[in-house]
Amino acid sequence: MSDKRIEVLFSPTEYSNLRARDLSQTTCVVFDILRATTTTLTALANGAAEIIPVSEIPEALSLRAKDSNILLAGERDGFRIKAAQTGSIDFDFGNSPREFTPDKVRKRRIAITTTNGTRALRACAHSTEIHIGSFLNLSTLAKRLSVSPHPNLLIICAGTADESSLEDTLAAGALCEALPNSQLRDSAEIALATYLHHKPNLIAAVSAARNGRRLLSIPELAPDVAICFQHDTLEATARLHPDGAIRAE
Repeated sequence: MSDKRIEVLFSPTEYSNLRARDLSQTTCVVFDILRATTTTLTALANGAAEIIPVSEIPEALSLRAKDSNILLAGERDGFRIKAAQTGSIDFDFGNSPREFTPDKVRKRRIAITTTNGTRALRACAHSTEIHIGSFLNLSTLAKRLSVSPHPNLLIICAGTADESSLEDTLAAGALCEALPNSQLRDSAEIALATYLHHKPNLIAAVSAARNGRRLLSIPELAPDVAICFQHDTLEATARLHPDGAIRAE
């Protein structure tokens, strides 16, 4: 059972006020369904030691320079970062969950550069408890959140550019449904209503959304959409720690 007070932020334009907010009694969950948080959880479930989110390519390259064993992941315009963009090397992975197989990631540290996902994580970095969310571990995540000692739950949708995204809103609504007896702010009511409306066919809904349309239009990336909307295939949760690394729990 849950008695959380739940609020949802839908887009990066809402992040600016977070730094001034007291989040000491707030648990945060970040959703970037297509595809950063889904990919992060997949990599950790497949044995990665930790994921280090960074904003820019030079940050990732700097981590590699300090530790040659760190793997580099990330995308620009949906595709894996190449030497033409780094000035030196191709990244080891893009941002597809299909790439992060156990044989490639087990016990490895991975630096990943995203845009909106990283922005969302940094916006709430002063919270004492920050979870990574996806449809893949939604039920397990809900159980973990239900026993969190903090009375407030803030769901942060990474969005697209500076806009909201349907896929993250759907995930926020699904999490609200999975936490019965919560006190929903209007933003959470909006997310829940959106999810319930589209619940019979989430793939159809996201296929008409900006990110879904784009991924589905690219043959090598299209399979990611269905994977990112699989429910409860993972039983682990993951948190962003004060040292800036995401680790499985």
